[in-house]
Amino acid sequence: MTVAASLLWVAPAAQLSNAWDTRLGGALADAVTCNAVVKAFGAEAREEARLGWLIGKWGRRTTRTWMRSVWNNTFQNAALAALRAAILGVAIWLWWRGEASAGDAAFVLSMFFVIYGYLRDVGMHVADVQRAVNDLEELVALHDERIGVGDRPDARPISVGQGRIAFENVTFHYAGHVEPLFRGLDVEIRAGERVGLVGRSGSGKTTFVKLVQRLYDANEGKVTIDGQDVARATQSSLRAQVAIVPQEPILFHRTLGENIAYARPGAGQAEIEAAAKLANAHEFISRLPKGYGTLVGERGVKLSGGERQRVAIARAFLADAPVLIMDEATSSLDSESESLIQQAIERLMDGRTTIVIAHRLSTVRAMDRIFVFDRGRIVEQGTHEALLEREDGAYRRLFERQSGGPGEGIAA
Repeated sequence: MTVAASLLWVAPAAQLSNAWDTRLGGALADAVTCNAVVKAFGAEAREEARLGWLIGKWGRRTTRTWMRSVWNNTFQNAALAALRAAILGVAIWLWWRGEASAGDAAFVLSMFFVIYGYLRDVGMHVADVQRAVNDLEELVALHDERIGVGDRPDARPISVGQGRIAFENVTFHYAGHVEPLFRGLDVEIRAGERVGLVGRSGSGKTTFVKLVQRLYDANEGKVTIDGQDVARATQSSLRAQVAIVPQEPILFHRTLGENIAYARPGAGQAEIEAAAKLANAHEFISRLPKGYGTLVGERGVKLSGGERQRVAIARAFLADAPVLIMDEATSSLDSESESLIQQAIERLMDGRTTIVIAHRLSTVRAMDRIFVFDRGRIVEQGTHEALLEREDGAYRRLFERQSGGPGEGIAA
């Protein structure tokens, strides 16, 4: 009976209080990680009020769960006490009527006390198991989520030598979208070629590189590297052949040496320092009190934007992958940092098949080829100079818009 009460009465309240516990943790993380924005807008009181409301709601839900558990345990103990009293009364009554001897009564009571201990333990264990199940429900639900992209049963390690990338009649659409983003996309990037991707937001640039990394699978067609279908390769081997330099570098709250070596965990100190020198990062790291042993803080908060970016480039140097993907790495840096990073990027691109997502068109002038995306289609491709010669071209319009006007744009 108490087991049923635990399942039907305590469990629903525990599920709800756990959900609010998760929500409270999320609100705390959100407020702490966005602390700079909170201070910038003087919103401390607003955040405190919001957090206070959440804590109040969480407290009420948690208190209700606790009270239900207390009442359930009280009822269980009361039921066992009533059963003990009943058995004791029956034993005494039978002895008084002469239908049971004193030994019979003692035996019954002794057996009851043994069983009573087991019943009490069973009730406690059921309550503990129920609490554990409630606490694990969200984790189990997360575990049961289907993997978006998984290795196929026949997946094999990919071997990349030259780095030639090809999209062969690729059709792709995001789940829940009716219209595909790419429809029958055919394009090839030659080995060692440097290609810039430009276009308006949402035109498909980021999705293009994610298909190369196999963060998504094409719905139709295939993406190949050196003629090997990336969908049939193991993800670990594929991503070991592709180095990434993101626009916003993400660093672990670990030492600088560990962050650089993340691309190749077995790298020695000399290799880490060599990669840092190539990325123009060794000088600023050497000035730090603990050098490569300096902790960078959560997401690299103790470093400037330019320093974080150079650490990310050093990580890509250490990976030494034949294919390089870069989101624009200099879009929000000062001139000195931009110059240092641009020098490092030029060294990093040398001899590698490189795809650069460009937000500022000035950064793709030196690319071997530029792909202009518009609504999932490559509407133009060519060198910077060739694309500017097209009077009504999409690239020329973008360039003129960024450079301030037709005359100024063409002069640039």
